[in-house]
Amino acid sequence: MDPISPDSDALPPPEGRGSSPAPAADARLAAPSLPSRYESQKRRDWHTFLQYLRNLRPPLALAACGGAQVIEFMRYLDQFGKTKVHVPSCGFFGRPGPPARCSCPLRQAWGSLDALIGRLRAAFEESGGRPEASPFAARAVRVYLREVRESQAKARGITYEKKKRKRMPAEAEAPASSSSSSLSSAAAMSTGATERSAGDVPPGGSS
Repeated sequence: MDPISPDSDALPPPEGRGSSPAPAADARLAAPSLPSRYESQKRRDWHTFLQYLRNLRPPLALAACGGAQVIEFMRYLDQFGKTKVHVPSCGFFGRPGPPARCSCPLRQAWGSLDALIGRLRAAFEESGGRPEASPFAARAVRVYLREVRESQAKARGITYEKKKRKRMPAEAEAPASSSSSSLSSAAAMSTGATERSAGDVPPGGSS
């Protein structure tokens, strides 16, 4: 399957104006911006999935694709996985750091599959698909991902914990009282107290 080049959607460079070269600053501003790593990976994943559907016998149209085909696609990707998943009969089953190698199969890690489905779901909607009709949001897909997560955690002896949202201090979360007098406000300012917003800071780019 041919990956999509990160530069495939880049805009052509602008035409020059006259015979004199443009200033360096203008050239930098006019240069086409490259897609982010996430956008490039999303396009490659989308291209790979569509190619997978075309390679089926018989080929399957995207409109006819459901959760079952998405699950089969994830199973197909297991052959390219790099995560060792121990079988129950292996002596290292349930051990997070095995001291030696074993013949257990390599699989796609649960985290990689979960991120993949997120990118494909976004690509489907960006391509004009309705969110409620997305095969990547099917209940069967969610159940499969949960089963993969639980089985890999048990086989590898690790736990998957969701990242907890950072909570602001109680005094920062409490809204400022609307009945505070100007005298109390002045006293608070004199003691160097500052008010903070109770909203969460959005996370940066990822994985």
